[in-house]
Amino acid sequence: MLLFFTATLLLPMSSLRAAPGSMDTFLSRFWVQPIAPQGKPQKSFSKLEASLDPSACGTCHQRQWEDWKTSLHAHAMGPGVMGQLVEVHPTDTSSLRDCTRCHAPLAEQEASLKKQLRGKKSGGTLHQQGLVCAACHVRENVRYGPPPMTPKSDGKFPHNGFVVAPAFEDGRFCAICHQFDQDGYALNGKPLENTYAEWQASRYAKQGMQCQSCHMPERRHLWRGIHDPEMTRKGVTVEAIPPVVTGGNISARLVLTNSGTGHYFPTYITPRVTVQIYQETAGGQLAEGTLREITVARHVAADLSAELADTRLAPGARAVLEYLVPRHPDALAIIVRVRVEPDHFYSGLYRSLLEAAPGSKGAGLLRAALKNSLESAYNIFERRHTLSEPPGR
Repeated sequence: MLLFFTATLLLPMSSLRAAPGSMDTFLSRFWVQPIAPQGKPQKSFSKLEASLDPSACGTCHQRQWEDWKTSLHAHAMGPGVMGQLVEVHPTDTSSLRDCTRCHAPLAEQEASLKKQLRGKKSGGTLHQQGLVCAACHVRENVRYGPPPMTPKSDGKFPHNGFVVAPAFEDGRFCAICHQFDQDGYALNGKPLENTYAEWQASRYAKQGMQCQSCHMPERRHLWRGIHDPEMTRKGVTVEAIPPVVTGGNISARLVLTNSGTGHYFPTYITPRVTVQIYQETAGGQLAEGTLREITVARHVAADLSAELADTRLAPGARAVLEYLVPRHPDALAIIVRVRVEPDHFYSGLYRSLLEAAPGSKGAGLLRAALKNSLESAYNIFERRHTLSEPPGR
């Protein structure tokens, strides 16, 4: 969902055209998949106006382009995806589109991807740039975007202006890639991607807060989510009751609440959040037998054949870890933490693919993807409570 018209943009009213029909009608036509080729641009377009490359958009929409480059949308065709796609025959369009329908949805991106898979060096690199501006803003060489915030009544705008579509400010625009159909792939009666439905059932939907309210504040093109520690901390509340030593036992309590996330925390099958309390010995080592933890995640089989458990937190729900464990004789401290692994499922997937075919064409890419997935983990909360020396020591 790449929206690149902000409050800083001044648009001539003569360049604005309203999208016809209802929002649902507009979206059903706009998000026909696969997205059709753009065709030949208008003769009046300059080379820059006709380009589908994000850098061309960045000539005028610099802030949006700079934001986008830091986003996961820009890296949607990273080594984890390409490490698998290089094994797909370029004529197997159906298998390719299982990924590219959201990761690189333009027909022009499909064409450049197929050329790469055929070993051609002149196919272009548009597919490598992931979810590009044009995927959400261009159809048949016509530009679309949200209503301007500060219109101007004179002047001329590049590419003959754009079509104003309020759908760009509605969560339904995002659902095309963040919500599987009810008759689509599901486990335990829930679509594999179910974010929009989770939001619909929340108080945030009833209050009129859209996906864009949190993920595109002020129309920024950052789309921060669980990979961003600051964004994650804003969506939850962590309450820790300090440990108490009584009669040789240590008691503590850690509560994680989904206090500000507009869908399940976490959404999707990929992340894992772990609430942990354990005792620590010299050198920062885990004292054996003292770890207690609960996992907040949607656990599925590696082959996606079954849902094993779903311990995620709906908006307002909480997970409580009660700790009552004998003090380890070598324990020097109690560690209380909440750890987030945004790419936990992918880490397991990449490992299994590499174990099955360590010499495959995509092995190098998959090793890079595995490294990236492991490095994405972080703690959103961690406290170290030093223990006093036990009696007799």
